[in-house]
Amino acid sequence: MKKRSMDRGLGMQQMLKAMLCACALTVGLSVQADTADVVPQEVSSAILEKLQNARPDFAYGAVTQSPLEGVYQVQIQGGPLVYVSASGDYVLTGTLLGVTADGFVDVQELALQPVRKAKLDEVEAKDEIVFPAEGKRKAYVYVFTDVDCGYCRKLHQEVPEMNAKGIEVRYLAYPRAGIGSPSYKKIAAAWCAKDPAEALTRLKNGLPSGAEYCEDNPVASQFNLGGELGVRGTPAIILEDGKMLPGYVTAAELEGMLGL
Repeated sequence: MKKRSMDRGLGMQQMLKAMLCACALTVGLSVQADTADVVPQEVSSAILEKLQNARPDFAYGAVTQSPLEGVYQVQIQGGPLVYVSASGDYVLTGTLLGVTADGFVDVQELALQPVRKAKLDEVEAKDEIVFPAEGKRKAYVYVFTDVDCGYCRKLHQEVPEMNAKGIEVRYLAYPRAGIGSPSYKKIAAAWCAKDPAEALTRLKNGLPSGAEYCEDNPVASQFNLGGELGVRGTPAIILEDGKMLPGYVTAAELEGMLGL
């Protein structure tokens, strides 16, 4: 396993996005500290039993504290993070906003950031398609991508400039049509190619990959990982600290976000 240490929506939705970005750093530590508290075993067992009885087709992670008193959170493997009452009788999905003096904060996003970082650090380098930085690497980002996504193709056109700015781009696959779909087999062929970067670039330019599909590829696992980490569309850019930027950004915008 690798151990690398380098360091859009209108009206209310846009306002919320702006406030979330502005104050995330000011409350991140307190939110993460709250979610680290130990959940009583009887509460955890009761919640998981109710969830498993209701939807045995789902796989559930551990029950952890949420920042909301009396409400717990559970990660559905390959799916969303949900909030559950102590009895397990009620489940809440969606965005939980914390209220601070500076505005609203997306609590779920903050809770997911360290999880994303930890899980992405465990992805083997050989399973990524990497476009390295030119000269000294100043930062790296992960990008969950789909080859049939217009904005993914547009983002790929920015990659050379990102690399020139010292930003390494590490691609992971997220075929939005799902595992086994034509998009899945198309993007998987890039991971099967002798030169994955070239094959991926060809696909993003609307050309055949020049490679054959193979069964031994990491695309399904990466698709499931993306779902677990909160990816719901592409492109999804994840920064080194686990913060996710859903959607397209230019190289210049990314450079600013990274403080370069």
